Amino acid sequence: MGTSGSTGEPKTVLLSASALVASAELTHARLGGPGTWLLALPTTHIAGIQVLVRSIVAGTRPGVLDLADGFRASGFAAAARSVLAGPGRHYTALVPTQLARLVATDGPGLAAARGFDAVLLGGAAAPPALLDRARALGVRVVTTYGMSETSGGCVYDGLPLDGVHVRLVGGRIEVRGPVLALGYQGGERFGEWFRTGDLGRIRPDGTLEVLGRADDVIISGGENVAPALVERALTAQRGVREACAVGLPDPEWGQVVAAAVVPEDPGHLPDVDALRAAVGDTIGRFAIPKRVIFVSELPLRGPGKVDRRAVAGSFG
Repeated sequence: MGTSGSTGEPKTVLLSASALVASAELTHARLGGPGTWLLALPTTHIAGIQVLVRSIVAGTRPGVLDLADGFRASGFAAAARSVLAGPGRHYTALVPTQLARLVATDGPGLAAARGFDAVLLGGAAAPPALLDRARALGVRVVTTYGMSETSGGCVYDGLPLDGVHVRLVGGRIEVRGPVLALGYQGGERFGEWFRTGDLGRIRPDGTLEVLGRADDVIISGGENVAPALVERALTAQRGVREACAVGLPDPEWGQVVAAAVVPEDPGHLPDVDALRAAVGDTIGRFAIPKRVIFVSELPLRGPGKVDRRAVAGSFG
């Protein structure tokens, strides 16, 4: 399975049948038992493949959403109809962009999403405002953290699946368990622990909070700024749908924080000074974006992952 190559060159991950099956079985155990799945993600990525593996393990036939013309709420509703009509439990997996489209209006797409016993959400960090809105509307969202190297999601709502262990070494997330891949094709084999490229911290309640990739950390005036924290502060503000924070070269500070913001309503843009102040109040003055631009959408690379290089290039 190829990685999405969101940073650096893509790699080919060697996944054993036992790792894939272990992931599927542990997922079902966490969600309340096997069920019928709706495939709404491309099978060129691990999240889509795992929907098929889970279906094989469960002995059920998945529904399939045709993504040839992109993701639409109406298409999701139509594809979900036959899945939800069957007996037993019902599941699907989405990326945040898809969920945002489903909850944007009170239509058949949202009604279909409400019908699933669990909607796994992964591929990229989900804005807290989106999670709050979806859950308030009755969508049973389960956030997931994982990657091709861990057979997909292995931490659900901040808690590792049974048999999966997570630790922080120097702030870097490391994973151990039966879901680990063998290694990379033509390269290193994994040991007992897999060292991810992601930073994290443990919340007071014991759950894992993912702070984004270590390579994405912005160093401005000697201060380390996690883009994920800036993005969460921005998306918590009224009128902001999505945001991406990146570092831009600066002769004085080394890097400065810049943010691309997708407004809820392009005709009524949020106040830039208010957005900058929110970041300063939440994180600190060192994290305030020096530049803020408004865009209609964020460029993507992989299933729901923001292409940060393309975002940085949009600042000129």
